[in-house]
Amino acid sequence: MYFVLPSDSADAPVAPPAATAQSRADAKDRAEKEREADDELIADLPAGLAAEAKKELAQRLVSSAENSTTEWRTAYGTIEDPGEGDGYTAGIIGFCTGTHDLLTLVERYTADHPDNALATYLPALREVDGTDSHEGLDPGFTAAWRAEAEVPAFREAQEEERDRVYFEPAVRLAKLDGLGTLGQFVYYDAMVFHGPDTDAEGFYGLREQALREAKTPGQGGSEKAFLKTFLDVRRAAMEAKRPGIDASRIDTAQRRFLQAGNLDLATPLVWEMYGDTYKVP
Repeated sequence: MYFVLPSDSADAPVAPPAATAQSRADAKDRAEKEREADDELIADLPAGLAAEAKKELAQRLVSSAENSTTEWRTAYGTIEDPGEGDGYTAGIIGFCTGTHDLLTLVERYTADHPDNALATYLPALREVDGTDSHEGLDPGFTAAWRAEAEVPAFREAQEEERDRVYFEPAVRLAKLDGLGTLGQFVYYDAMVFHGPDTDAEGFYGLREQALREAKTPGQGGSEKAFLKTFLDVRRAAMEAKRPGIDASRIDTAQRRFLQAGNLDLATPLVWEMYGDTYKVP
């Protein structure tokens, strides 16, 4: 049985499944594991952020925050430690030596390409996982990363891991929550920044908190109101973790799109990130 639910977005699903305030573990399970009923529902919904042009736009928006450029394909070989407690941050989505995703990327890549330049650093990567330590990585790891980033297979591996860990789960769950293209991007950017974690500071914890304060469109709520709540929750979490943090990716990008009523994330887009202005025609 389906009900027509109110929506503020032209491309938001008309009949999403009713969302429930699940435990964090259940929410993550739903987002990451295929379920036949959800697959059938999603297959009937608009492509949204998964459409080729919108997905490209999403990468450009995230890259403006992660790498200060909308040319995200120039970032495969980037690697630095910005001193934020996560060790080295590298690649197109900011894989970190301290947050497990960089280790997983190299492990999966090495399984298919055992002779790659990063394979010898796997023992050290396992040791520093969860810390900001460089032990066993310096001085050669950064050079090895940049060298491997010239290999097409490693570039492809970065994109596949980005999609598997961040993009696809975020878009999937946003659709199940009844969110349109902007909402799907809001989830994706939050997944990238906060990580696909179930603790209070991870993406799923933030979503759970937002669900306690507002209803999703899938629950009959207003899309604009729910997204405002989610952005408020997320910004508070950013400020709590890093007082004084520049929250441009929320304040002068996503919130501006929301205030303008651009729930379809239609172009042209203009936004600011850390004082710089970006445009997509």
